[in-house]
Amino acid sequence: MTSTTSSPPAMTPRRAATAALLGSALEYYDFFVYGAAAALVFNVLFFPSGDPTVALIASFATFAVGYVARPVGAVVMGHFGDRLGRKRVMLATVVMMGVASFAIGCLPTYDQLGLVAPVLLVALRVVQGFSAGAESAGASTLTVEHSPVGRRGFFTSFVMVGYAVGCSLATVVFLPIAMLPHDALYTWGWRIPFWLSAVVVVITYYVRSHLDETPAFTEARQEDQVRKRPLNDVITHHWRDVIRVAGASLMASMQTLFAVFSLSYATSVGVERGTMLAIISGSIALSIIGIPAAGYLSDVIGRKRTMLIGAVGGALSIFPYLWAISTANVMLIAIFAFVNMSLFFSCYNGVWTSFFAEQFPAPVRFTGMAVSNQLGNLLAGFAPLIAAVLLGAGPSGWLPVAFFGAIATGIGAIAVIGMRETSKTPAEFLGGPRAEELIGQLSSPQPATPAARPADATMS
Repeated sequence: MTSTTSSPPAMTPRRAATAALLGSALEYYDFFVYGAAAALVFNVLFFPSGDPTVALIASFATFAVGYVARPVGAVVMGHFGDRLGRKRVMLATVVMMGVASFAIGCLPTYDQLGLVAPVLLVALRVVQGFSAGAESAGASTLTVEHSPVGRRGFFTSFVMVGYAVGCSLATVVFLPIAMLPHDALYTWGWRIPFWLSAVVVVITYYVRSHLDETPAFTEARQEDQVRKRPLNDVITHHWRDVIRVAGASLMASMQTLFAVFSLSYATSVGVERGTMLAIISGSIALSIIGIPAAGYLSDVIGRKRTMLIGAVGGALSIFPYLWAISTANVMLIAIFAFVNMSLFFSCYNGVWTSFFAEQFPAPVRFTGMAVSNQLGNLLAGFAPLIAAVLLGAGPSGWLPVAFFGAIATGIGAIAVIGMRETSKTPAEFLGGPRAEELIGQLSSPQPATPAARPADATMS
């Protein structure tokens, strides 16, 4: 009898990492452009109010709405990612994100269309959030499944190298726009960064369309292990992992406090918006080095240790960073921005993409990671809004915001401690509660019997 089962496609970690980087660059390009526009433009054009604080809070609320839509996108797109394949969903997410971003740049303002304008802005932000709910998890799943054991952390870290590239690219575009005279900025200038996202969409779609499906999903499909209702399996059998990953994802609040809230806070105390944008983007750009270094480090010393270094350092460094902003001292702001984002937060960004995906087995990996990660990211979406409410008056008004960021990061660290270490776990044991025990059995010396030698040889 001839077997009809074909061998799974070969791993292509470099190609997968490139595809993941480009998709993530698009997501975070749009993330940073929208965040900057929410802090500097949307409060004026879409939410006019006699009280500028109320207008700013309303603008930040539209930023948060995108994060509310993310879990919905995670459930829907994660389902299809585990049912139909990683590649198809990754093509769909990039198109959705690009179309929504381009359309935001075409919106009429409140003065032109009244209340319909902010409604349309919120609707398109929901589409962005729906797409982003699957993008990071899908890119991470795809790259993990294309990467060999012992290198998964390094290759999958390029998902968040895309974050640094996207934010840096957005700044290169938005910085000269932000320095335009108000008349130009509030009429046509703010639209240009949203329109330019179409370029990234075309490049990303081309690269992803030439990428093979992952070996893990192909093997699951050949062995009839594809789940009909992956979300049910995740909730029933992996709910503890969902709680742990969601808790660890609270650390992402540090990112939105750094990239969105601190921009509006700095401008309110007299720091030039162009200067602050340059500091934020420069610190994120430097993490292009720190993120893959952290991914590599996690392959060597473990995911947990690397993430805990980032958690402790990030929680401590948010205090001097916000204090430096309150003094309007540009040099101090730049130094502590580098420490907080380029160094310590890179230890989170370089590891979570592989670590979270590795907590779930292949048949439900996309759904499990997407849903749990986006549940935790809800706080990150609301963090700028919460910070704007917590911000007090006077030189020490930043303290409640710093404590908020440190507490969220501390909870994330506790969740990380409860997760399984996966840096050395073979792919077939990922997501299994007995993975560490099985790894110990495989690495322990075996009797040199004729029956044992073939098994030892296959594991080498």
